[in-house]
Amino acid sequence: MNLEFTAEENAFRDEVRSFIENNYPQNIERAAVQDDMTPEDMTAWHKILGEKNWSVPAWPEQYGGTGWTPTQRYIWSEENARVNAVMPLPFGVAMVGPVIYTFGNEEQKAKHLPGIKSGNVWWCQGYSEPGAGSDLASLKTTAVRDGDDYILNGQKTWTTLAQHADWGFFLCRTDPDAPKPQQGISFILVDMNTPGIEVRPIKLIDGGYEVNEVWLTDVRVPAENLIGEENKGWTYAKFLLAHERSGIAGVARSKRGVEQLKDIAKHEMLDGEPLLQDMGFATKVSQLEIDLAALEITELRTLAGEQAGKGPGPESSLLKVKGTEIQQRLTELTLEAVGYYGTPDFRSFPADGSNDFPIGPDYAHSAAPTYFNMRKTSIYGGSNEIQRNIITKMVLGL
Repeated sequence: MNLEFTAEENAFRDEVRSFIENNYPQNIERAAVQDDMTPEDMTAWHKILGEKNWSVPAWPEQYGGTGWTPTQRYIWSEENARVNAVMPLPFGVAMVGPVIYTFGNEEQKAKHLPGIKSGNVWWCQGYSEPGAGSDLASLKTTAVRDGDDYILNGQKTWTTLAQHADWGFFLCRTDPDAPKPQQGISFILVDMNTPGIEVRPIKLIDGGYEVNEVWLTDVRVPAENLIGEENKGWTYAKFLLAHERSGIAGVARSKRGVEQLKDIAKHEMLDGEPLLQDMGFATKVSQLEIDLAALEITELRTLAGEQAGKGPGPESSLLKVKGTEIQQRLTELTLEAVGYYGTPDFRSFPADGSNDFPIGPDYAHSAAPTYFNMRKTSIYGGSNEIQRNIITKMVLGL
């Protein structure tokens, strides 16, 4: 595979870089953690990109996509990672959007796709339940047909940023007597302002508020919000997860993270020498870079396949497993590099979990929170154990 960029591709990189430098909102901290930002901060860049028609580069052009090549999309992700830009939230752009334009009817496309593209409508995902995470097919939330509506009852959990959402996409059981549990599930769009919906926060270890429980009690949803066919939701859910897993790999962000790690290790000292000169630590960093380079090539091959009309398949599971493992190793090494500066002093934490008295250099302050937050990556989007099962069946044929 030729990894050299053409003159046209380099010109595209220059165009992208110039646009970001001139238009990225300066009031947003480029290294901000999501929980520390307002909803307006989280969607500011999305709305600017929507006006530029650059917010949904992976979508077909007929629905607002850019028509960029896989290489251009890769360059786009690299340039945003370079400045640590706050990208459009994936729930609309990368998850429900592709489901709607692939399986939805024309009315659903016309109603929902413009708001996703512009960033004016915030979406959340209603998949996981207290007893149905990796074994998602065991979900118990029900949708019972009542005339022109469905009546939804049940509980979803780990619903990221549902406290801000305008709409949600929910997996619900519509046929409790189906021969297989996967055959009785439907994919339903839900207005989050509908009576009977209660969003309850789940506080994280750092005091942040990112995820929620969502309780549905006799929630009446128009039957026209059903995507595709009733009881075919498992097919649409798998399609969505394949797109989600490809995005979770986060190669460009990890490359930027490795650069930051090496810079930290040049400043932190061990026995009077820069940490990066320590053979043991340098070996860990080198191995991480090698694995990341291999993942980058796999991602480029996947993007090339998508450009040729091949949707993401089992390779998305590979990207998800290796991408999240690399992300976790990266945060572990960063925490190791900053040493005791990364240790939270809980005695100085106010009730909301924030630390008003950080010590040490600025680059150390987010090391521990980022490390703890990234523990989740090997679980969401389908746990890595489940992804290995998919790879075993679909790739190895076992």
